[in-house]
Amino acid sequence: MTSTEAARSRAERAAVGRLGGFEAVFLDPVGQAVQQRWADAAVTVAFEELPPVSAFPAVPGRRWGPGLWWSATTGRHVAAGSNAMRTQLMVLDRDRDVTGLAGRPVRLLWRDRRGRMRSWVPQLFARRADGTALLADCPGHLEAGGERARNAADAVEQACADVGWAYRRLPPLDDVLAVNLKWLAGYRHPRNAGRPALAAAVAGAFRRPRPLIEGAGAAGDPIEVLPVVFHGLWHGQLTAGLTTPLHERALVGPRDWNGPGMQGGAR
Repeated sequence: MTSTEAARSRAERAAVGRLGGFEAVFLDPVGQAVQQRWADAAVTVAFEELPPVSAFPAVPGRRWGPGLWWSATTGRHVAAGSNAMRTQLMVLDRDRDVTGLAGRPVRLLWRDRRGRMRSWVPQLFARRADGTALLADCPGHLEAGGERARNAADAVEQACADVGWAYRRLPPLDDVLAVNLKWLAGYRHPRNAGRPALAAAVAGAFRRPRPLIEGAGAAGDPIEVLPVVFHGLWHGQLTAGLTTPLHERALVGPRDWNGPGMQGGAR
């Protein structure tokens, strides 16, 4: 398909969405399925509070299966269906603009240009601080899902645009960045924040950029200090370049330090 044909196909699907309308299906607080006009549901339903509208599939032979992610943003668990989804949850959980997260809370229904009923359940929902939201899918590779996923992405993108939201197919993270974030995520819980005096000592030790182990030693016993440093790096109280391996000589600085290899967005 040429780029012109692809653009025409997207325009046709968008027109179908506008003419036929989108519907939303979700579970109410007692677990009963509700179907509602999408434009109304987007305004009135707190999707970040809802359970998955359908279970994540368990695929035989796949190394990673469905599970739960404890969110530092909400203090609750979020359902995740794959390693790729957990990785993207991790990124959104660090985003200071995100206030709520949910896994598969809504199914979208629409009719295509031939009048056939279509449906799609985006994997992720993220509420933004301004009240808008992001619906997202987390493919393990860029071509995952084939033509059906691409067609659904066009329709869901239009449905989100209709209500002032956004839809994205989130690309897989760079391997080094993913490993660094997974390490820091292990320290995201408040129990790693440290005593107030220790947290203040850590902030003072990294008032200027310096090697990780050097600053940790300046703040106290590294065994006690390092979890506090990693907690601060997860929450954005400290900053380090995360696109290169995080090691004992990696430079760590204060929140507003704009050093090399920075990966922003931490809360």
